[in-house]
Amino acid sequence: MNFELQNTTRIVFGRNRIADLDRLVGPDERVLLLFGGGSIKANGVYDQVVRSLGQRRVVVFGGIEPNPEYDTIMEARRVAREAGTTFVLGVGGGSVIDAAKFLAAVIRTDHQDPWDLLVSGGGAIDPLPNGAILTLPATGSESNPVSVISRKSRGLKLPFAIEAARPAFAILDSSTMASLSRRQLENGVTDAVTHVLEQYLTDDANLAVQYGYSEVLLSALFEAGPLLINEPTDDVRDTVMWAANQALNGLIGAGVLQDWSTHMIGHAITALYGIDHARTLSLVMPHLLRNRVDAKRRLLARFGRRVWKLDGADDHAVAMEAIDRLESFFVLMGCPVRMRDLPSVHFDIDDIVDHLERARQLPLGEHKNLHADDIRRIMLAAA
Repeated sequence: MNFELQNTTRIVFGRNRIADLDRLVGPDERVLLLFGGGSIKANGVYDQVVRSLGQRRVVVFGGIEPNPEYDTIMEARRVAREAGTTFVLGVGGGSVIDAAKFLAAVIRTDHQDPWDLLVSGGGAIDPLPNGAILTLPATGSESNPVSVISRKSRGLKLPFAIEAARPAFAILDSSTMASLSRRQLENGVTDAVTHVLEQYLTDDANLAVQYGYSEVLLSALFEAGPLLINEPTDDVRDTVMWAANQALNGLIGAGVLQDWSTHMIGHAITALYGIDHARTLSLVMPHLLRNRVDAKRRLLARFGRRVWKLDGADDHAVAMEAIDRLESFFVLMGCPVRMRDLPSVHFDIDDIVDHLERARQLPLGEHKNLHADDIRRIMLAAA
């Protein structure tokens, strides 16, 4: 179990912590404030941010999409360069923070097409510092190095891991969740659950701490998720915001052989059909796990016994019941688990496989043994 783990993001957690921006951002920084559709102006977060930044020079750029679009980020890059930006501040959910990290990474490069540079890994990247104010817990993007970016002109949605673009700080104030819609909350919990499972349900190894922590996070999310939808309290919001952060900050994945097949298939579905990211994950994951049940049996059975408290000596039976419980949870969270749950979408399985091939992501899985025909079988099971 060899690994290196370094997370340099300062977490500032709790209510009324947006005011801490004044000490977290240097007094001479020229800030580009990046946000999405404008909800932060309606719920008062924008005013708090601007007030906390005080007399610093601030340029505002809104309109980051739920699946951040490369061309939009390139326009933000142009604005940032003209303004002499020295610090990027993402205020919003995972999409905005993904965009802020990607933007910070490409502002200083003169490469004609930074996308190609980052895909190839063939050039030096010198990101500007960036920070995050989280308003929608889901992705853990606020303290990890990953940006998932869409490029409609090429029909692609790809993840980019840029370690030097990890946020310098992340402010997590769960009171910002109070204005979120039911759908946003459902998506956030579902996304966080799948992040844990992509790292947990792989090979059985000497990972007592990582597995145990994964089980605690899953139990917390399974308990708090329905409460967040139906009986939200400050305590429930705190739990979900913290659990979603811990699900993808690097700790539970340290030394772990990770999967991420569900996410890559989900990215393809979002790129093709515009379906919410979390809802692509709920659509794919139960069927992928059933397809891989023999390879993942020991961890699935552990998942069933330790998280769902299932009895039984037959690992296969417990594993299958655990998958059924997970699928039922996704339904409880209002997320689709079959293609027929989305009757307005006309799925083409070959197009999904084609996206994965063009993105050079096949074969998938922790052992790189999930091929095109396996993807087709999984998606047929999800029909």
